[in-house]
Amino acid sequence: DKLHYKPLNGRSLRNIARDKLHHGAGRFVNPLGLDRRGRFWQVMRWKLFHENRFKESFAEERVVPVSIDWEPIRRHRGLSLTFVKHACVMIRDLDRHLLVDPVFSDIFWFIKDFTPLQFDLKHMPQPNHVLITHGHYDHLDTSSLERLDPSTHVITPLGYNDIFRDLNMQHRTQLDWYDTYRNGNRAITLLPCNHWTMRNPISGPTHSLWGSYLIKTGSGYTIYISGDTAYFDGFEELGKEFDIDLAVFNLGAYEPRWFMAQSHMNPRETVQAFKELKAKKLLIVHWGTFRLGDEPVHFPPVQIKQELKKAGLLDRWVELEHGQTLYFDSKS
Repeated sequence: DKLHYKPLNGRSLRNIARDKLHHGAGRFVNPLGLDRRGRFWQVMRWKLFHENRFKESFAEERVVPVSIDWEPIRRHRGLSLTFVKHACVMIRDLDRHLLVDPVFSDIFWFIKDFTPLQFDLKHMPQPNHVLITHGHYDHLDTSSLERLDPSTHVITPLGYNDIFRDLNMQHRTQLDWYDTYRNGNRAITLLPCNHWTMRNPISGPTHSLWGSYLIKTGSGYTIYISGDTAYFDGFEELGKEFDIDLAVFNLGAYEPRWFMAQSHMNPRETVQAFKELKAKKLLIVHWGTFRLGDEPVHFPPVQIKQELKKAGLLDRWVELEHGQTLYFDSKS
């Protein structure tokens, strides 16, 4: 198979970050990915001329409203993770709530929302920290952020000043790759990943940075949040450096491969990355809410279970539906 990433060839992710190889002139560059020139015409080809081989399965897609009872989550003393919708998860860590990539409703009128929220957001615990992985509209949604207290602490990669100034959310920590925000014995580190970001086609891509997060919780567990990423050969290095209890991978919008492989991993690549990361458990998000690729919204969990079974790793899988919560045992 043709590689859809730029091999490290002996370079380390830490050295790439230290040498600022992801910093370009006036914008960021992706030292892990391929040249994105010509992508506009690929989008046109995909949208106008490509035949979607999954169309017949669209009839099986279901709208699944999301209800969450927040009381047990509030009462739980240790660590929990709630899958809200799309790539949005709420992590309760001791007395703090961390909300990742909040999306509470549809992002564009022409994209159907298959997991509408059925609870009043007033009942959701107000997050102490909001983590944004990158600026694509299904991850940095200003209408969802407007529903939060503007004084909420927001952690982002570099380059989102204008958006958060307009939202009047000035309590912010900006991280470059391998920078860490510390709060008590909690540490949140931005890690490199193979992606990109854009909000305005006129001004073009990568004016802001993107990344994954490593969260060393106050509860003692370590959670990896992949954010959007294509496969690349750096997961092994991350797995050697960090002892990860739970890897939360974004799995969705991965078909067709000729177009999506440069941006998102498919189930086979996700299992490969999980093995290289040496994480103890795997959970997937970024599926079931919006159909952003060719595959139907309910395919990712079905297909990754098949891949995990092939790899003999099905016992490492955490099956979590939208609105459900994973409770961690207290770590002695």
